[in-house]
Amino acid sequence: MPIYAIGDIQGCHEALQRLLAECRFDPQHDQLWLAGDLVNRGPQSLDVLRFVKSLGHRAKVVLGNHDLHLLAVHYGGEHQRANDTLAPIFGADDRDELLDWLRFQPLVVLDEGRGWCMSHAGIPPAWTARKARRLAQEVEAVLQSDDCTAFFAAMYGNQPDRWQKGLRGMDRLRAIVNYLTRMRFVGTRGELDLISTEGLDTAPDGYVPWFNVANRRAANTRLLFGHWAALEGKVTVPNVFALDTGCVWGGQLSALRLEDQQWFRVPAQAEKNP
Repeated sequence: MPIYAIGDIQGCHEALQRLLAECRFDPQHDQLWLAGDLVNRGPQSLDVLRFVKSLGHRAKVVLGNHDLHLLAVHYGGEHQRANDTLAPIFGADDRDELLDWLRFQPLVVLDEGRGWCMSHAGIPPAWTARKARRLAQEVEAVLQSDDCTAFFAAMYGNQPDRWQKGLRGMDRLRAIVNYLTRMRFVGTRGELDLISTEGLDTAPDGYVPWFNVANRRAANTRLLFGHWAALEGKVTVPNVFALDTGCVWGGQLSALRLEDQQWFRVPAQAEKNP
């Protein structure tokens, strides 16, 4: 059973279908692992949600920051932003069904048998993959409960910017969410820089990409992540695979076949026949 891991789709449904054709994806036998941000910025978020949901157990999804934003607008009273492209979802007859399905997706997928772990932004240097999965379950329990509206209402914020064992309540949940869905650069004590979004050479003073931290506790686990389009999929650290290649920004949509680590890529826009 081939498994294809795909980075941020962000509403690029047409590119997704071309990529699956390139992979020769067989929905009866193969599996997709999707690294979050299924929606937003691109034009076909509704189509993406419907398609991925239709795959049932053939698709494993982790939530990204844009997916959580969609849920916050629906459940928590957050307002849509000027550059959101989510309106077709809210106008759809199957909106409630789709968003209830999305709410029950995890933040971390860990397959210890195959030796792979996937989250949207990565795994913090101080956490093992098992710890990341355990902490993710704390957030998932709230997302999937009747208290989700209160969670979404308080989800946004950059503080606390550093993980500590003593964190409690919403501070603890927000820190877990920010590490797993928004992380790029981290400081010497693991503190998050949640402002910088560009390439590796734009790290603020005292910060490094999370995967370049020495003695990362998940260094021996093969990690799949998206979120960081500016990397263009180019990470040379062993066991770290960057899946977001900026499709929604005019780049490519990429898939990694886990069994042999072969890449498949298609451009954001289909070539037009002359």
